[in-house]
Amino acid sequence: MQHLTVALVVEDQGKYLMVQEDKAQGLVWNQPAGHVENGESLTAAAQRECLEETGHQVELLHLIGLYSYLAANGQTYCRVCFAAKSLGQISHQLDPDIERTDWLSLDELNTLPLRSPLVLAAIEHHQQQQAYPLQMIHNFGVPA
Repeated sequence: MQHLTVALVVEDQGKYLMVQEDKAQGLVWNQPAGHVENGESLTAAAQRECLEETGHQVELLHLIGLYSYLAANGQTYCRVCFAAKSLGQISHQLDPDIERTDWLSLDELNTLPLRSPLVLAAIEHHQQQQAYPLQMIHNFGVPA
């Protein structure tokens, strides 16, 4: 079984909006990310996940890439990663799995435990200016 997820690389002045999650392997850092819900578009899922996990409303800029990842739990995750900019943080109760949010540099992230290798891969692809237009996404039967 494959799981469809979305993730966001939100950069501001060389720092990335990250979430610290409490997982079975302990506290780990990740981009704002999560599963696409039934009847939800990819873009709506990305904006919802960022708001739920960080309190930040975002504008999606472009696609960074599509990733397939076989996790240690034996599950395959298909991840759609977006570049986004923060439109500001609002008062919002964060998901219970989120310990805290922070803006971290790539140097800082290289010293911290990360949720998966997809975290650094997405940032590296963003830094390489890997960008695909949002118009690549076509919604049929789900609201944009």
